[in-house]
Amino acid sequence: MKSAEIRKKFLDYFAKNDHTIVPSSPLVPANDPTLLFTNAGMVQFKDTFLGLEERPYKRAVSSQKCMRVSGKHNDLEEVGPSPRHHTFFEMLGNFSFGDYFKRDAIRFAWEFLTRELKLPVERLWFTVFEGDGDVPADDEAARLWEEVGADPSRILRFGRKDNFWEMGATGPCGPNSEITIYIGDDVNAQRPEGVNSDDPNYLEIWNLVFMQYERHEDGSLTPLPKPSIDTGAGLERLASVLQSVKNNYETDLFVPIIERTMALLGKDRRHYQEYRAAYHAIADHSRAIAFLIADGLRPGNEGRNYVVRRILRRAAYQGQTIGFDRPFLAETADVVIELMGDHYPELRARRDYIKDVITAEEERFYATLSKGLRHLENALERMRQQGEAVLPGRDAFTLHDTYGFPLDLTEKILAERGLSVDSAGYEEARREQQERARAATQFKRGSEAERWADRALPATDFTGYAELHTWGHILALEVDGEEVREVQIGQQVKLVLDRTPFYAESGGQVADTGLISGPRGRIRIEDVQKPLPELFVHSGVVEEGLVSVGETVEMQVDAERRRDIMRNHTATHLLHRALRDVLGEHAEQKGSLVAPDRLRFDFSHPRPVTPEQLRNIERSINDWIRADQEVEAAQMSFSAARELGAIALFGEKYGDRVRVITIGCGDGAEETLPGPTAVAAHPHPEPAVCSRELCGGTHVKRTGEIGYFRIISEGSIGSGLRRIEALTGRAAEDWVEQQTQVLRDLASRLAAQPAQLVERVEALLAELKARHNELGALRMRLAEGQIDQLLGQAQQANGVSYIAAQVEAVDMDSLRQLAERLRSRVESGVIVLGALVGERPQLVVAVTPDLVKRGYNAGSIVRELVSAIGGGGGGRPELAQAGGRDPQGLQTALGRVGEVVAASS
Repeated sequence: MKSAEIRKKFLDYFAKNDHTIVPSSPLVPANDPTLLFTNAGMVQFKDTFLGLEERPYKRAVSSQKCMRVSGKHNDLEEVGPSPRHHTFFEMLGNFSFGDYFKRDAIRFAWEFLTRELKLPVERLWFTVFEGDGDVPADDEAARLWEEVGADPSRILRFGRKDNFWEMGATGPCGPNSEITIYIGDDVNAQRPEGVNSDDPNYLEIWNLVFMQYERHEDGSLTPLPKPSIDTGAGLERLASVLQSVKNNYETDLFVPIIERTMALLGKDRRHYQEYRAAYHAIADHSRAIAFLIADGLRPGNEGRNYVVRRILRRAAYQGQTIGFDRPFLAETADVVIELMGDHYPELRARRDYIKDVITAEEERFYATLSKGLRHLENALERMRQQGEAVLPGRDAFTLHDTYGFPLDLTEKILAERGLSVDSAGYEEARREQQERARAATQFKRGSEAERWADRALPATDFTGYAELHTWGHILALEVDGEEVREVQIGQQVKLVLDRTPFYAESGGQVADTGLISGPRGRIRIEDVQKPLPELFVHSGVVEEGLVSVGETVEMQVDAERRRDIMRNHTATHLLHRALRDVLGEHAEQKGSLVAPDRLRFDFSHPRPVTPEQLRNIERSINDWIRADQEVEAAQMSFSAARELGAIALFGEKYGDRVRVITIGCGDGAEETLPGPTAVAAHPHPEPAVCSRELCGGTHVKRTGEIGYFRIISEGSIGSGLRRIEALTGRAAEDWVEQQTQVLRDLASRLAAQPAQLVERVEALLAELKARHNELGALRMRLAEGQIDQLLGQAQQANGVSYIAAQVEAVDMDSLRQLAERLRSRVESGVIVLGALVGERPQLVVAVTPDLVKRGYNAGSIVRELVSAIGGGGGGRPELAQAGGRDPQGLQTALGRVGEVVAASS
């Protein structure tokens, strides 16, 4: 049975049993900073199990993308040699959120394995919890296995290590029941002792977790009011069983990748058998990097991006050990896309981007690999001379920091030679570098968050979505970090109120500005920050009178400035949608600035955006603006937002309730917020947009309020990262007026109509080129006259003819041409010409071919002379040049030519 059929059977079986099929969540866990990657099917349901959110269903089934490369699930080092360890894998799971419990969970598992997959009952084993001090034995699960048909002798009991699951030190927990299958050749050789042992003939294929307790901080357990079910079955393991192989890499999930690798190398099965571990690692890592990049990650030096780099470079190195000397992983990843793109459409949608990112990283690695290996060989030679078997940690860190070798790659290379790495020394060197980096970039941080937290002020009620003018009470004032009761004219002050219409800087949007006026004074607000999630701290200067804690004050946001910001913020959402439409779904937001005068948008894309693409992006956005579509804000649960397809920005942390901005899409939102209001839709000829993003910023009510959108620049800000800067509304109109005025001024100066400027400029350029050619011809005639004069200045040094002279030249090109023409007129000799070009000394050295054969080198000669003019230079044996800073040294340099020529023989 093919793996795709197994996956489909699993989903279809549980769908028939009233489970909702839930798509896999990304490998980067949404809103869970405790996890590096999604490592189990229950991760996307964690808040549901904890009672923090409700879903519109009580039963779910999924095939979840998972990664295990760190923490207690660190499988990276086992990948390749082990037949069953992987970095990337798929977890099939069914879940109950307070609905069915043990009886149905066990029944479903039994029916699916024995009826749907037709696994032989005589090979299956079942384990349950044997109980300990505070948790009783799970006799219920044992009895239920018997009821569905399991042989009692094949129901085994194990302790907490194997059969009790806990989410953490506190929270939901409970016993679990594991299903193991015997895959040995002799069914009569089975024995209970083989289950949960190291015997490779016993393979765990499914784990049923019964969440029935809650553990409290004092260690005590209480029953959960609504027990739940979480199960997980590895697709790779099920495939190995159903395809009758004992190694996951022999299933249809891996074989096509391995075969493509062999084909790229031009090797056969014998080569594969010799280098099985390397082939397996390449196949596994190809899957991992394809999915990680599809989910928005890219190789880098920090966090999850560093894991991508580690895995990709580890695969590239494995490729080098079996014969590759060029990038190849894009081709193996392409097989992954073909194999799994039907179920995971993000792979096909981002195929070109995935392959481009992989190849670019491979090329970077190959560029440093040989240098890094040379550095490592030098370090190993020192170790051999000193009789050492452990590579110093600082050398390992240099390989990482300078040559891009992840530590585990260095460890692997050394392990192949029976050596090891001083890991503690590596960590010490890494920490020292981090300290140096922190010291070099130190800036004023203070303890503002702690200071405001200590004051225990209530959360600020933000009213700025619905109003720009309101009244409130001052709760606290601060001057120079000290809490005060009153401030007076001229003082810089920070203040907190019970409510505010002022937006605090966040999500790339700058803060509001405006006025706060009290009965005795007025403060001009220049900035608003949130040192704590719900506390708005306003910064400004007292412009008039006195202001005191406890006063009722009037707050007025600068409305015109806010409207400009709103135009730009809504435009960033339209830009994000247009980028994805034109460039592909990989063009994800990586940063932004939303200011009143401009917007800046950073996004992932491996190459420059072409002028035609920029025009299409701009045209789409202006079409959507003219369509005057509704912009709607709604509050909903994070999971509900993701199910609607709302884009959550990579790396952002979101609460349980989120604000979703929807533009177009033709449907309503769940709970309308104050702010953008519903307006009856009306037909437009312009194409419709559908944008839905999680966003706490301020927006216009309809796209037509943006007025006009104009891109003013696009460029690179790093590897695989691009930046667009754009204008909207009044700023865009001003920019167009400025550009129009420039055209008018040029047209006036060139005595042409604006529409004729291109034609007029082309005519002027052609005329300029003709004049330049005439000037060049005159220079050549002048040079001919100089050549005859210079030939008469030839001198001898050790039997070698040379000419050394200062000449007139307008640039280095004409000086070089003169030297070459002079060389062509002498049978044998060295030509050294100097000139002042723009008051800077320049030298050219030309050597005839016969002298080059005798060992004379123009590059060596110019390097001997250049010190006199305070510069540098070089070139080929027959022609070299140099430039300097000291005009006075030119004659000195020319005066040394005879001496240098004589020494060169």
